[in-house]
Amino acid sequence: MEKQDSCLKKVAVILPSLNPDHRFLEVAEGLVNAGFAHIVVVDDGSDEAHRKWFDAVRTYPQCHVLVHEVNKGKGRALKDAMAYVHENLPQLSGVVTIDGDGQHLLGDIIACGDRMLAEGDKVVMGCRDFSLPDVPPRSVAGNRFTAAMFRICYGIRITDTQTGLRAIPAAYLERFSQIEGERFEYETNMLLQMKRMGISFVEQPIETVYDKEEYSSHYNALKDSWRIFKVMAKFLLSSGAAFLVDTAIFYVLMKLFGERMGTFAPTFSLVAARVVSSFVNFNANKTFVFQNKGNYKRSMVRYYILCVIQLIINAALTNGLVALASRAIGHSLPAILATLIQIAVMTVLFFISYPIQREWVFSEKK
Repeated sequence: MEKQDSCLKKVAVILPSLNPDHRFLEVAEGLVNAGFAHIVVVDDGSDEAHRKWFDAVRTYPQCHVLVHEVNKGKGRALKDAMAYVHENLPQLSGVVTIDGDGQHLLGDIIACGDRMLAEGDKVVMGCRDFSLPDVPPRSVAGNRFTAAMFRICYGIRITDTQTGLRAIPAAYLERFSQIEGERFEYETNMLLQMKRMGISFVEQPIETVYDKEEYSSHYNALKDSWRIFKVMAKFLLSSGAAFLVDTAIFYVLMKLFGERMGTFAPTFSLVAARVVSSFVNFNANKTFVFQNKGNYKRSMVRYYILCVIQLIINAALTNGLVALASRAIGHSLPAILATLIQIAVMTVLFFISYPIQREWVFSEKK
């Protein structure tokens, strides 16, 4: 890449920090010495004893320091810095977010920035090698867990889910500064919103750096993993609520009309239950799960196209299985057994419908 295409003048580095140590100043000085013209530092509510490090970076004209009087979280720090760049440095091509503990090497920061310029419209994720022996066990476990959840629940294949080294094109800064999440869950939410917005990413291999003696991440393994898991569990909660509504109505209708309607009872009960539960599920998924801000009518039409197809398949399978079981025992199947068959069919269809909702019904891709 030719020198005029280098990210040093075209990309701002975002450096959030809470109660930093000497490594923070070393990182900032390294960026200045490398030639970065714009460095946005965020003091995220550091105490008095650590403010000297921010005073030190203020002496460099390349550095602009944003201050949170109280700790607001890494997510808020990143969003405020992105908003600052969007509003005050519109001539830049994007930003690179980094951590201030020395984990991100200067060469990798530049490589991610340059890769973003080369890709044009893709976010660049700096990915570490978690198979190395020096990586802390909690980081290995956390990354493997979230990577598996991303792949299973969201169809996102990413090597390093916890990386703080990300290069983001300027076109996305305003949207990214409005994504939900104030702490570590924000970086997970960013990936999910990228998926829904149709924003692609590429992975840039980077060095894996951990200092066993001084490693001091502010990532609380239990507390912050729960925050991340809550994001991933929303669909299960929404589907569970709809499932309970659907199953309850199906059971009541089978109990009331099963004997009188005979073989038509499962179909009637299923359709009536699904009319109610689908409306509940659609609104919960749009607002609570996928946080879709696109056209309401378009999403509803797509949802009910899927719902009708799924209902036909569900009715055919449930009705057929209940009829087979009734013939096998010589009389109408008890409501509880018919309901168990319905639960089994719905469970299978759940795993089929989820990726369709994610990729088509509630996608904000243009």
